[in-house]
Amino acid sequence: MCIGFIGLGVMGQPMALRLARSGTPLVVWNRTPARTEPLRAAGAEVAAGPDEVFARAEIVILMLADDLAIDATLGRGTPDFAARVAGRVVVHMGTTSPGYSRDLEAEVRAAGGRYVEAPVSGSRVPAENGQLVAMLAGEAAAVDVVRPLLAPLCRETFVCGAAPNALVMKLSVNLFLITLVTGLSEAYHFADRHGLDHKLFLDVLDAGPMASGVSRMKAPKLLARDFAVQAAAHDVLKNNRLVAEAARAAGLASPLLDVCHTLFDETVTLGHGSEDMVAVLRAIEARTENAPLGPGPLGGGLESSV
Repeated sequence: MCIGFIGLGVMGQPMALRLARSGTPLVVWNRTPARTEPLRAAGAEVAAGPDEVFARAEIVILMLADDLAIDATLGRGTPDFAARVAGRVVVHMGTTSPGYSRDLEAEVRAAGGRYVEAPVSGSRVPAENGQLVAMLAGEAAAVDVVRPLLAPLCRETFVCGAAPNALVMKLSVNLFLITLVTGLSEAYHFADRHGLDHKLFLDVLDAGPMASGVSRMKAPKLLARDFAVQAAAHDVLKNNRLVAEAARAAGLASPLLDVCHTLFDETVTLGHGSEDMVAVLRAIEARTENAPLGPGPLGGGLESSV
């Protein structure tokens, strides 16, 4: 069975490479052709456009940046849409709003196709190593077809029921990730500006109960001021917005997330959107440089609040 893969960005390219190197018959397409060359070298077929991918593949994986890119690729709202998706399983692995996914599923099914949500938790390095965690939702029979195909990409997969439950689960996980990395970055900044030994701070953190896979991946990047992208700050800002919108739609407060949204917006505004999410450190540093001296946040001086 030939599998299509469209979207070879920071996450999509290593994911598609894992599939190709595992022996999965793969036909790929990307808007930027240069991104397909490693796939060609790994044995995948490179299509001339989305039409060819859908014509040749029974299952088409989409790892695209946003709903606009998905709509354009599928030809949504045009006669091309039904021609592409009819008789196919469309697998949406990116991160969009739950409402968008719910509507897309309805349209795919009305056009004679099947639909599976399969967003993943993890960044570029876990994608390269096949250590992603996938959350799947959709019609049970279609999920059963797709789930084993993701084995080269994922260390675990979880079935979340009907769409858009997988995306709601992904947004829940992202809320924790965003606040966790922001807190780690602020803690590093706090230790740094107090003159602590950076490496010693990381060693103490790693030995204690707060250590995690995330801290072990991101803390060394802070130490080295390595902002090479694993999960881009502008993507984190987009995900933050999606979580906040879902919270508002459900009437939920999201106080920590809202602070993080402001900080990532500042990170992007400062010109660091294409850097890794630990670049939120730059926004925190900028606030320190611009912070007026004086009373603490509780109204009195810091001394009186202790």
